[in-house]
Amino acid sequence: MVDSSATQPVWTGRLARWSRSLGITALVLAGGGLLAARFDLLPKITGFSGVLLGGAVGAVAALLAIVALIMNARSGAGLGKVALTGLITGGGLAGFLAMGAAQGGNVPAIHDITTDLTNPPAFQTLKLREDNLVGVETIEKWRDLHKSAYGDIQPLMLPCPASNIIAKGEALAKGQGWEVAAIDAAGGRLEATAATSLFRFYDDVVLRVTPDDAGTTCRVDMRSVSRVGVSDLGANAKRIRAFLAALKAS
Repeated sequence: MVDSSATQPVWTGRLARWSRSLGITALVLAGGGLLAARFDLLPKITGFSGVLLGGAVGAVAALLAIVALIMNARSGAGLGKVALTGLITGGGLAGFLAMGAAQGGNVPAIHDITTDLTNPPAFQTLKLREDNLVGVETIEKWRDLHKSAYGDIQPLMLPCPASNIIAKGEALAKGQGWEVAAIDAAGGRLEATAATSLFRFYDDVVLRVTPDDAGTTCRVDMRSVSRVGVSDLGANAKRIRAFLAALKAS
């Protein structure tokens, strides 16, 4: 007959050490994925997947740690610190990623945001991704989701000439660390690439300035598109709001 009082400390120790090992492994996976994505050592999605895998491993570590802590309290095995290490490392990472996912759930799964849904500013130098409708499949569905979530994103009306607006836009873009790909001051166009978050996901931006018939008032349209992924977690909309507000203030 097996003495449960004797085996309980053994299993408490095993679970505590497993949770600690998995918690550390989770941090390594997440940290490695983040660094690989940020410095383009791996494709962005591959690096991001490493972070997600780290979060899953961290969740398992946290679960094992909780069981180990309960067993430790009953048996008095003195392994609380070991289990807490697994809980803090694994659970902390999993919780952090879960919070980010919850915030992303408040926005639609689209990645192409613009002030003009009927005639979005077109890229001429930078290339629009071939799978730009991934996740929505049709332009109509994209427009519906866009209108519902980002109805506040509208064109900006500024005094002409267009060349002055583009010059101010160029200064703002460079000031934010964007890589300017093309400038056509007379034609009212600017294209640039911005980097988002710690992963440095790349988003392509185009600014279009159109004078009215009198040539006194210019309509400023902007478009920001993520190069990879389905949802941008609201990053492109945030960028457009901030940039147009700064452009208006300038």
